[in-house]
Amino acid sequence: MHDMYYFYIKALHIIFIVTWFAGLFYIVRLFVYHTEAQAEEEPRRSILQEQFRIMMKRLWFGITWPSAVLTLIFGPWMLILYGSVPGWMWAKLAFVFGLYIYHFFLHSIHKGLQKGVFRYTSTQLRVWNEVATLFLVAIVFLVVLKSMLSMIWALVGLIIFAVVLMIAIRVYKSLREKKSR
Repeated sequence: MHDMYYFYIKALHIIFIVTWFAGLFYIVRLFVYHTEAQAEEEPRRSILQEQFRIMMKRLWFGITWPSAVLTLIFGPWMLILYGSVPGWMWAKLAFVFGLYIYHFFLHSIHKGLQKGVFRYTSTQLRVWNEVATLFLVAIVFLVVLKSMLSMIWALVGLIIFAVVLMIAIRVYKSLREKKSR
């Protein structure tokens, strides 16, 4: 019975991780669109930005925050039921801690945009959008491989992946600039 209880908690943990990441991925896209709406003429700018503010607020407080909190509840609960913390788990927990820092950083961007404060360009926000991907890759590799040696290889792959993402963002930006001319 104890094992079955553990698997229910694990399933809930995974569900809320997925919804949390969905929120993290989409919120930054909304930040990008909201920021790009600054370049529009009135009244289109105001209409778009008001719509994006509503969408961001609903996503952030209706899905992303609740999912982050429930992930934080079910994760430790799972560890308690498991009964021990294997070595690879400490590395995973470090990445999860970094993910929560990223979450709080996005929260500060969200608050600013709700007040009409644009601290980042759409290109900078596109880069921030990929940070969640980096955390996702690192955490999944650790959980699946459960090995520090494999984790080192995963980190090497992660660094290569990050470089490829940055190059892709720059190429995309230059293509967009050429298309708009």
